[in-house]
Order: sequence, then structure tokens, then C-alpha cells
Amino acid sequence: MAKPTYILMAAISAAIFMGGCGDGPSASQSLASKANTPAPVKTPVKAAVTSAKFSPYVDAQGNISRPTDFLTGRQWTHLGAWAVVNENGEGNGMHNVYTTHDVVKAYRDTGKFPDGAVLVKEVRGASATTLTTGRAHWPAENAVWFVSVKDATNRFPDNPLWGHGWGWALFEAGAPAKQVAKDYKADCLSCHVPVKDTDWIYAHAYPVLNED
Repeated sequence: MAKPTYILMAAISAAIFMGGCGDGPSASQSLASKANTPAPVKTPVKAAVTSAKFSPYVDAQGNISRPTDFLTGRQWTHLGAWAVVNENGEGNGMHNVYTTHDVVKAYRDTGKFPDGAVLVKEVRGASATTLTTGRAHWPAENAVWFVSVKDATNRFPDNPLWGHGWGWALFEAGAPAKQVAKDYKADCLSCHVPVKDTDWIYAHAYPVLNED
């Protein structure tokens, strides 16, 4: 967004200086016109820059996008895993959670998730078979991704996907770039009620946050 704004401002500056040539307005008229002309791009540019500094996955309105490099990006690390079983004891879901190295370091230093921390939970189905070592399960097809972004200052009070100190988003395998959650209280929060006292995150299940 910064580049188009730079080009626009350069064009405005060029027009002002060129106005003093030929049959155009005088230099004093140009300066007066410049002084009385508001800068319409100032406010949105400021909002966008603020959002970019907060998180590259959140725009100025609080819309959350899904990171696409969490499996291979050098800044990402595996935070922990969950195996979900049904009433028959069969695995029917493999949940792997990812964050960035700086988030892990900040949590280990302070015991808190830093502002802007991003957590990605990738949920896959599970395949199973009996091996010589026993019944084995492994991840299968993608199902959904949950993305959480820590918000320590309540930036988006009117956005239904933000609250309780986090931004909450859901993406489905059929359209992985489309955020489908409507209201975090209905779509996300209930699963986190058991850990409301630990910032709504199952931090105890991620040894890398707490162990040496």
C-alpha cells in the first residue's frame, strides 16, 4: 500500500510544480491551492501501516488471513499436537499447532503470549491400521485451520471475530483462503472455556513453552 501512496504523492507534487509553467496558475496560486487542499490519503495510510506493524495477517478492519508457510517457513515452529479419538477409541482427528520462534521465546521469557502472536491449528482426518507395534494412527486429509492472533489492546471492539484478548478465524479445506467464522463467541470460544484462566490457550499441552 505504501508504494501506490508514494506514487500518488509524487504525482501531486509534480502537478503543483508544473502548475507554475506556461498558462497554468501562478506559484502563489498553486501554493494557496495546496494549503487549502486536504490530504485524503493520510488517514487510510496511517491505519494500514498500524495494522501491518501489528500483524501481517490482519488488515486495518481486523480481517484475518491464513498463513500459508507455517509448515515450511523458517520463522515457524511446531508448537504441539493433539490426537482426537471417538467413542470407540478410534482416532478421528489429528490436530497440529504452529507458531513462530519469537512467540515461543517471548512466552518462555514472560509467561504470556506477546501482542500479535499468531497460532495456527491444522486439523486433519486420521488414518489407522494395526502394525507390529500396535494400533497406529497418522494424519490424513486436511479438514480445517484455526488461526488465532493475540490482541493485547482491544483494537477491533466492533469486529465479531475479536474479543477475550484474541482474534479468531476459521478456514476450511474446500476454500483455504476464505475465512468462514461469523462470531468468535459462537464459532470458537466454547472449545477454550476450560482454559480461560490461561489466556484461553491450552498452554499446558505445549511442552516447548514451559520445559527446558
